[in-house]
Amino acid sequence: MEDDLDRLRVPLAAMMRWFHAAGIRAAVIGGVAASLLGKPRLTKDIDAVVLDTDAEALLESGAAFGFVARMTDAREFARNTRMLLRYAEGNIDIDLSLGALPFETEVIERSSMIDVGAGVSIRIASPEDIIIMKAIAGRARDVMDIENIIQATPALDVDRIRRWVREFSSVLELPEIHDDLERLLRRRQRWQPG
Repeated sequence: MEDDLDRLRVPLAAMMRWFHAAGIRAAVIGGVAASLLGKPRLTKDIDAVVLDTDAEALLESGAAFGFVARMTDAREFARNTRMLLRYAEGNIDIDLSLGALPFETEVIERSSMIDVGAGVSIRIASPEDIIIMKAIAGRARDVMDIENIIQATPALDVDRIRRWVREFSSVLELPEIHDDLERLLRRRQRWQPG
């Protein structure tokens, strides 16, 4: 991840300056967060969840920091799904999710700053919240990320993880999300030193 992190450090720093200057409440999630909290792995983009902003304001404030839309109908796309931008320098994709759920508000409130080297600090979601988001996504690499975060973080708030995954599993009517997480949590004892 070090080479990968080197490639992403400049856009991460620019994104943090943008968020600070525009007063945007946000946290890095996705592969970057999983790599920093668990085991380093290659990731091609930067994902973040943002609160208290709309697509129009996000596009306008991001332009001053070199963040431009990577599609012509970005505003309409953001209204229907999530905001997608591209960072001009290095051509790195930045995927910004416009948070509106109580869970996403908690993600921001529980996030913390971490140093990623070269004088760059970023706001990152908690290990628990990354596990919750990865459990919902459920792809093979998400399961791997969950396992790595569990191994790297012995003092997880497992009750929080279970509560939110159970709620999302119920709302989405996908009980397998909760079942898959429980299987990973049962294996947790084998990964913990002791």
